Amino acid sequence: MEKIRLPVFRYGCNRRRHDIRAMNAPRVIFLPAPSRHLRGTIAAMLCTFVLAACSPRPPDACSYLANAVNSVPGDAVFLASYPTANIDQLRGTAFLYDNALAAVALVGCGERQKAARVGDAILFALDHDRYWHDGRLRNAYLAGPVGRDNPIKLAGWWDKARNKWVEDRYQVASDSGNMAWAVLALLAVDRATGDHKYLGGAVRIANWLTRFRTNKYPGGFTGGTFAYEPAPQIEHWKSTEHNSDLAAAFSGLAWATHDPRWLSQARGSEEFVAATWSADCRCFAAGTGEDGATRNNLLALDAQIFPLLAVPGAARKYAGVYATIRNRLSDDGGVSYGIRKGGLWTEGTAQLALAEKLSGSENAAGALIKTLGRLRAANGSYYATNTKDLPTGFVLDTDPAQARQYFRLPHLGATAWVALAEEGYNPFTQANRLP
Repeated sequence: MEKIRLPVFRYGCNRRRHDIRAMNAPRVIFLPAPSRHLRGTIAAMLCTFVLAACSPRPPDACSYLANAVNSVPGDAVFLASYPTANIDQLRGTAFLYDNALAAVALVGCGERQKAARVGDAILFALDHDRYWHDGRLRNAYLAGPVGRDNPIKLAGWWDKARNKWVEDRYQVASDSGNMAWAVLALLAVDRATGDHKYLGGAVRIANWLTRFRTNKYPGGFTGGTFAYEPAPQIEHWKSTEHNSDLAAAFSGLAWATHDPRWLSQARGSEEFVAATWSADCRCFAAGTGEDGATRNNLLALDAQIFPLLAVPGAARKYAGVYATIRNRLSDDGGVSYGIRKGGLWTEGTAQLALAEKLSGSENAAGALIKTLGRLRAANGSYYATNTKDLPTGFVLDTDPAQARQYFRLPHLGATAWVALAEEGYNPFTQANRLP
């Protein structure tokens, strides 16, 4: 009987490159020769299998972040938060939070050298501010390479009506929460590279942050500063989200430096977060009002999720918050920013997916990640929302008459959160676990 030789491979699709690689040497199987018709059928089936299994796909979130860094020349780099934006306040703007989050996500993706390029930009900004040299950073910079031949620049735009260069008062300011994310980014790069220049930068930022701790009930840290040098406004409101960020940043510093004073700062943040919990609604308040004491009971999603990811034991102690999120914030297969809903918030949906995954609810996490796939752009980035403009319930600091919104634009922060959810990497613990 005529026989044919079929080489049999175990193929693997590289998760980053999506190329076919033989995982072992071929074994040869001898089979009776099929008919000419059957041979054609087998060949067609094999072609269909190989194309379906390993055909080129759009980059995933990790690959997009890596490619975004690679697309900028030089060494240190700030990435545009909204690379396709044509709004003056967003065009070419690299928000510190988005870039710090991207750096942590790149570490979680195994891209430590690319994370270090963003970390280097943060360090360069820390050393080369046009005015401040006390350990603070700005909320936003101009995207692009930075270094000796590329001076650090603040974001802004030319106002034709006034015939002058204009800078946004929020972007030039220094929020406590954004500074905490810079600390988390530098700690992640320090751990990934073993280069302790990043730890030194983290300590400098944290030292500046300690001035915003207050004993005024319910304790915690106030919001930072707002507007221009040399005399920016001191913010007295407090944020549950920001204090969660700070709790993780100070705890990470305590672990990295073995200095117990950072644990004391972390406890102050954690006490504030605990004070914002309401057993009646099984939810966290967004923070306080301008007086630093009156509760701001706005139901904001990140204020519900961040404590679970950042504060030790919170995921168990406040597990009832999951029901509140499902009942009051669910929207279109994911979650919205607040109770006004109005659309799916990509960052928040990814944050919830990560919390579910790390809590052991794989099915819930998988369903949310599947929903997020609908917000994926062809280049692997993710839109900030699935609607034209998503309300948050807050107003702009720069213009209280205008609502703070998210727009349907590819967003660096949203993409970074999706990468973290896919990898199961907690940016607060910088590991695949809850605190």
